[in-house]
Amino acid sequence: NKIGDEGAQHIGEALKINTTLTILDLELNEIGAEGAQHIGEALKSNTVLTDLNLQGNKIGPEGAQHMGEALKINTVLTTLNLERNRAGDIGARSLARAFKDNKALTSLNLRGNEIGAEGSQHIGEALKINKALATLNLRANSIGPEGTEHIGEGLKINVALTCLDLGGNPYGDEGKIGAKGAMHIAEALKI
Repeated sequence: NKIGDEGAQHIGEALKINTTLTILDLELNEIGAEGAQHIGEALKSNTVLTDLNLQGNKIGPEGAQHMGEALKINTVLTTLNLERNRAGDIGARSLARAFKDNKALTSLNLRGNEIGAEGSQHIGEALKINKALATLNLRANSIGPEGTEHIGEGLKINVALTCLDLGGNPYGDEGKIGAKGAMHIAEALKI
């Protein structure tokens, strides 16, 4: 399946009026930022979709911004999988701003999205406020020690997160979590 942005537009239109579909898997469909915009617009009014998988598409930072805008309004989506979409730090910032106040999203997968220290800072700030997110996957990014410090600061305050995946952040010396990063997470867990 390679529905692309045009197919995502059609699906977005259908989601605006659909009242039965609760799980939608659009993995590996070559959906870009434009397609993410259509799906994001649909999520603003959809009241039944609880699980959306956009893994392995190419929504990038702009598409992540569209998803973030949707999460600010949507009150039913509980699981969002954006694994391997190249959201980067800009996309992470948009998503983090959205899940600060989102009370529905309980699972967010941002594995392999080229998120570094800057994006981690925004995620850490959001974790200080969010009371719903239970699972956060940040595996295979470029978090690094500075990024884990930010996430650790969020964990010191957060009472909802029960599953955090920071494995596989080995991209270059800058992105390695290392002993210093592990120390930041360990300090947060002592609280």
